Amino acid sequence: MKNVDSQVVADFGREWQRFNQQSASPEELQALFGAYFKVFPWEALPAGAEGADIGCGSARWARFVAPRVGRLHCIDPSPTALEVARQNLAPYPNINLILGSAGDLPFPDNSLDFAYSLGVLHHVPDTAGALREIARVLKPGAPFLVYLYYAFDNRPFWFRRLWQITDLLRRGIAQLPYPLKHLIAEGLALLVYWPLARTAHLLEKIDKLPPHFPLAQYRHRSFYIMRNDALDRFGTRLEKRYTRQQIQTLLQEAGFTHIRFSEEEPFWCAVAHKSPAPSPLSEPYAKP
Repeated sequence: MKNVDSQVVADFGREWQRFNQQSASPEELQALFGAYFKVFPWEALPAGAEGADIGCGSARWARFVAPRVGRLHCIDPSPTALEVARQNLAPYPNINLILGSAGDLPFPDNSLDFAYSLGVLHHVPDTAGALREIARVLKPGAPFLVYLYYAFDNRPFWFRRLWQITDLLRRGIAQLPYPLKHLIAEGLALLVYWPLARTAHLLEKIDKLPPHFPLAQYRHRSFYIMRNDALDRFGTRLEKRYTRQQIQTLLQEAGFTHIRFSEEEPFWCAVAHKSPAPSPLSEPYAKP
């Protein structure tokens, strides 16, 4: 498979096997789905739309997309993750599970009505190349929803500095054997995520929550989600972050247009459309 880091793929396979989402609250997953897909133009999809989930993992988003479309291809480079996805998507007959990567999608050019890739492409070696490959398989004008880790460009200096410190921690933890980094992630969820999230929840109740309180986005989340995200955040050795402008540039250079960002968390979630095919009338006149 092209454009994959084999160690990252293996680690995510273990992660989704452990956090298969079957213990997660359906209501909580539905709320998270709504936050990510807030800007997705469902109304623009044709009847019986055919699309792809690029890097489906445990299929926690695909289970909400499948009932809305005609055919959904769920692609992941991890056989372990795909087995978890198979179990989670058993009720949906319109699913096609594919072992593959964003570097070499098994679809003809201009063939899909939509695609999405959430929390995936910042973990591949060539993010720009993956975006070009996704653009290749989409029909002209088809929407693509993407979420890439953001570079805290809408946060104050001290917040970005705090992230730089935690990123040094991540770089060390991510190199450890999987059982050890899972244990450390569990400790971080219990001793950092949970206390800060609960504090943010209490401050919100008394209308005293500061605008940039660390991990405030987890104030309404379960401990299960915190544990999953702590492992995702600190257990992955390949991670890239982008500013809003950098994401826009990546999408434009890959062949997307009409880019729209969500102005709410999670940042920066964006929907873009594959550039329409140029009209023959707009091509330079060719002399015989």
